[in-house]
Amino acid sequence: MATAARSGTNLTLTREFDFPRDLVWTAWTEPEHIAQWFGPEGFTTRVEEYEFRSGGRFKYVMIGPDGKEYPGVSVFNEVSPKDRIVATDDFGDGYKEENPDVPSGMIVTETFEDLGARTKVTISIDHASAEDMQKHEEMGVVAGWGSTLDKLEKYLASLK
Repeated sequence: MATAARSGTNLTLTREFDFPRDLVWTAWTEPEHIAQWFGPEGFTTRVEEYEFRSGGRFKYVMIGPDGKEYPGVSVFNEVSPKDRIVATDDFGDGYKEENPDVPSGMIVTETFEDLGARTKVTISIDHASAEDMQKHEEMGVVAGWGSTLDKLEKYLASLK
């Protein structure tokens, strides 16, 4: 289960996995794996563009159980292999125009701590304002990430 902490405009989620960091990192950073687990339960994800390097883009579409599409786009600001990823996170391809009241300008820092046979993943989401953080929480970001990380746990188990 993921834990959530809030401070100012930051939301931090933490989860430990019973899998080594190398495996978690691979599942987290390779598009063929990402498509298998990314997004809350009931959602599928289509990876449209993936350049995993500083300055590279990650463009994806999460597809809800009802078929509704939720496009997203990130730009990797920093990639420190097996340790840390810092990226922008935003809604993509017209979604913000159709839904102007969604948060924007988020920076997500993901860290991967080696605990021997286990891995601690921390997802720190910095919002542009307290209002944007509230909007993000009202959209269900904590439950969504919790469900997504549950899917990752199941997927990691299938790789062993």
